Amino acid sequence: MTSPSRLAVRRNASPYLYGGEAAAVAQVLKSGQYGHSDITEKFERKVAAYLNVPEIVAVESGTAALHLALLAAGIGNGDEVVVPSLTFAASVQAIVAAGARPRFAETDPDTLCVTGASVLEALTPDTRAVMPVLYGGRAVDLTDAAPVLAGHNITVVEDAAQAFGSWHGDRKIGAFGASGTLTCFSFGPIKNLTCGQGGAVIPRTPQEAETIRLLRMLGIRQSQADRIRSTTYSVDTFGLRYPMSALNAAIGLAQLARFDQIEAKRPHLWRTYRDALAGIDGVALVDVDVEHTVPFNCVVRVRGRDAVFADLQSRGVGVGVHYPPNHLQAAFAPWHRPLPVTEQTAEEIMSLPFHPAMTEQDVSAVVDALRKAVAR
Repeated sequence: MTSPSRLAVRRNASPYLYGGEAAAVAQVLKSGQYGHSDITEKFERKVAAYLNVPEIVAVESGTAALHLALLAAGIGNGDEVVVPSLTFAASVQAIVAAGARPRFAETDPDTLCVTGASVLEALTPDTRAVMPVLYGGRAVDLTDAAPVLAGHNITVVEDAAQAFGSWHGDRKIGAFGASGTLTCFSFGPIKNLTCGQGGAVIPRTPQEAETIRLLRMLGIRQSQADRIRSTTYSVDTFGLRYPMSALNAAIGLAQLARFDQIEAKRPHLWRTYRDALAGIDGVALVDVDVEHTVPFNCVVRVRGRDAVFADLQSRGVGVGVHYPPNHLQAAFAPWHRPLPVTEQTAEEIMSLPFHPAMTEQDVSAVVDALRKAVAR
């Protein structure tokens, strides 16, 4: 039988449950109301309070959140959205789903995030939005680009799928709506806070929140409770079916009640990796600014990555690559542009096993295997 420690090393990431999630889901199943319900709205209120924002709009996934945020910002046909190539394909697919075109930008190889300079370099006269991806949970500071973006009426839509709980200065990620940023979270299976599946948009204004709520529910203004009591309902605008179910919201509420444990565990795990990796020749840790971040992953740049990756995989160490660059994907070929820094970085990055079930001994085992693989 595989020991828990060994199993933890084999996984690159894993959902982390506290034990109350099953009971919360069972209670919703018993109620018979599985779709958007008062449980969903309670989850919205609790997350808004945690982030210290007026309101959030919960949706079915992080990808849905990005899609709705772009639509609410008026992004559509003929528009360009600057986005790093080094991100999960969902970021780019949300742009395409909105009818816009991705404009791929370089990232800083030390952080795997865009910079103000790389965003400004990618701008064109058709740019209407910028989508910084908060890789690993790290905040992206676009202060130096802000005057240009504001001057051209360019919206910032943060892909904060990996950044729930992280800070930007003295405010939580997501608390910058008043200064013109739309923030989108994912609550997928292995995120810092999981709903099983889910996401959220942090709107900038009450009017924008109302727009997103209409869009997520097929353009129908009346709530489900109101529709049940009426003989009709009104469809006021184009819409999609993107609500968060009560089942997913119940999981999220159980998670949020214990989130302080993740806020402590993930940074500790990352620091343990940082200390253990020090001094390994040919291995560089991608920085997440751990003092302000609830890290989502632990990524290194490795010379001869492919051989090291294969070696570790053959020995049962659950390494991964996050992510292959999107500007080289066939689906996005129409928007290809040369990105030499991204292409070089993409050949080096490797994600180490990183999830809250891991122990310091697990980290030591992974780093020892990595050290030997690099030496071989």
